[in-house]
Amino acid sequence: MILKALYDYYNRCEGLSAKGLEQKEIGYLIVIDKDGTFVRIESRMKDKKTAQTFLVLQTIKRSGRKYAPNILWDNYEYVIGGADESAKKHDTFIRMIEKLKEQVPSDRYLNAISEFYKKNENLEDIIKNDVLYEEMHKSKKNISFLLQGESKIAAENEKVWNLILSQSADDGIYGICLVTGKKDSVARLHTTIKLTKDTGPLVSFKTDRGYDSYGKEQGYNAQISGDAEFAYTTALNAMLQKGSHNKFSVGNRTFVFWASSNSEAAEQTEGSLFDLLGYTEEEVDDPNAKIEQVRKVFTAIYSGSLKTSLEDRFYILGLAPNSARIAVVYWSECSLKEFAGKILCHFKDMEIKDTRIDKKPYMGIKSMLAAVTLNGKQSEATPNLPEAVVKSIFQGTPYPFTLFSACIRRIRAEAGSKDAIRIARMAIIKAYLNRINDNNKKIETMLDKSNTNQGYLCGRLFAVLENLQYAANKQDSIRSGYMNAASSTPSAVYPTILKLSNSHYSKLAKDKKGLAIYFDNQKKEIMAQISDFPDTLDLSDQGRFFLGYYHQKNHEENKETED
Repeated sequence: MILKALYDYYNRCEGLSAKGLEQKEIGYLIVIDKDGTFVRIESRMKDKKTAQTFLVLQTIKRSGRKYAPNILWDNYEYVIGGADESAKKHDTFIRMIEKLKEQVPSDRYLNAISEFYKKNENLEDIIKNDVLYEEMHKSKKNISFLLQGESKIAAENEKVWNLILSQSADDGIYGICLVTGKKDSVARLHTTIKLTKDTGPLVSFKTDRGYDSYGKEQGYNAQISGDAEFAYTTALNAMLQKGSHNKFSVGNRTFVFWASSNSEAAEQTEGSLFDLLGYTEEEVDDPNAKIEQVRKVFTAIYSGSLKTSLEDRFYILGLAPNSARIAVVYWSECSLKEFAGKILCHFKDMEIKDTRIDKKPYMGIKSMLAAVTLNGKQSEATPNLPEAVVKSIFQGTPYPFTLFSACIRRIRAEAGSKDAIRIARMAIIKAYLNRINDNNKKIETMLDKSNTNQGYLCGRLFAVLENLQYAANKQDSIRSGYMNAASSTPSAVYPTILKLSNSHYSKLAKDKKGLAIYFDNQKKEIMAQISDFPDTLDLSDQGRFFLGYYHQKNHEENKETED
C-alpha cells in the first residue's frame, strides 16, 4: 500500500524527474576550455551544507560492484583520484569518459574532458593552487565539469543522457509487479532514499539470510518493476528534499505526507498540515495567523464547504534512519474529511484559557515536546514519544501516558518558577485527561465551578491562598514551599497553609478589607465542596490539581476589587 500510494503520487505530480534522471546536489565544477586546459574551480555551494541541484542521470547502484562511476559527475575520489583505492576509482571514471567519447565522438564536452585527463596525469598538482581547492577537497560534495562559455554542466549533457538511457537494459527477469499488477522487468536493487546522509533504501534485500527462495535472490523475490521502483523512490526523495512542504521532522523521525489527488481540498490539506507542523525560517508578524488559517481550512473540509470526494485519500508515512535500510515507524491512510476531523479534535482538546498578551501557537508537536523536556530540548524526549504523539493526533486516540507523566514531572521540577504552570503544559494535561475517558467530568477550557473533583478543587483552593498571600505580602512563597506536597498529599499540607492564610487575611484586611473579603469568600466557596482533604491524589487527579490551579489563577473575575 505504501509503495502504491507513492507510485500514484509520482504519476499525478508535475515536475518530478523522468525515468533514469534525478535531481542531485553538485557542489563544485572544474571549469576547462575546449582544449581541456584547466581554468578554475567554481563553487556551487548555497551554504556550508547544501549545494545547487542539477538534473543528472540517476545515481549508479554500487551494491555488488566495487567501482562504478556516475555519468559525468561523482565524488572527489572518482573525479580527481588519489592514492590506493581512490586511484582505482579514478581510473574507472576516466575509462567511462573514453568509452562515452568513442560512442559520441563529436561531443565537445567529452572531447574536452578527455583532453583534460590526458594533459594532466597528476591532477592534484594542477588544481591545488586554486583558491577553492582545499574547500572542494574537504567538503566531500559531488563534482562535475563546466566548459568555459557554456551554461549547462557536463552532467546535463542530453546527448549522453539519450545514449545511456537507450542502452539501459534490464536483467531479463520479468514478473508481475506487486505495485502495478502488470508484467514487466523486475528491479534487482532499489534506489537509496535520502533521509539522512548515511541511510539506505526503503526496500532492500539480503542474500543468504533466509529470504531467498525458489532460486530467486534480492529484488526477484518480491517483484517490483523498474518503472514502479523509479516512480516510488523519486516521489519519496522529492518529498524529503530540503525545502519540501510535504514533510516535518520530530527528533530523528521524519514524516512525509501527501494527498491522492490534485483537488483544491487536497492541496490545502497538504499546505495546512505543513503550516501546523512544518518548519520555515520565514518570520510571521502574527504567530497565530497560520494556526487560525489551518483551523479554517480543516473546518471547511470537515463541514463540507470545501468539497471532497470519498476517493480523496490522505497519507502519512513516518521514517527513521537505519544502517541497513530505512525503518517505517508510522503509516496512516484515511479520507480527507476524516483526517480534517482528527485535526479539529486535536485543536478542541488542546484549547484552554489563554490570557497572554502575545498569544502563540502551542498545538504543534514540537511545542508539545518542548513543554515536557528539560530546557525545552526536543532531543531529550523519551524514545518513541514523538511518533506516539503523532499517532494520537492523526488517529484521534488517547495521548500517550508518557507525555502526560513527563508534563507532571516537569511541573514538579520547576514548582518554584512561575513558568512551571505554563499554557502548553496545561493544554496537554487537559487533552490527555479528556481523552482517557475515566468517568470523570470533562475538563472545560476555562474555570468550571461545577467540577467537584477533589484534585481540581484542591488546585483551585491553592491558587486562592496564593493570591491572598501575594495581595497581603507581595510574595507567593507557598507555591515553592508547598505546591508539590499539596498536589500529591493534600491532607498533610492544607491545615498548615490554611492557618497561614488566616494571618494573610488579617494583614490584608487592615488596608484592603474588600479585597480580603473577596478572597475569603472564594476560599469558603471552594472549601464547602471539599468534604475532607484527600490523603493522596493519583497522577490523574494531580493533573486536575494543576488545571484547577491554572483555571483559578486565570479566571476573569479573579482581580483586585476596591473597598
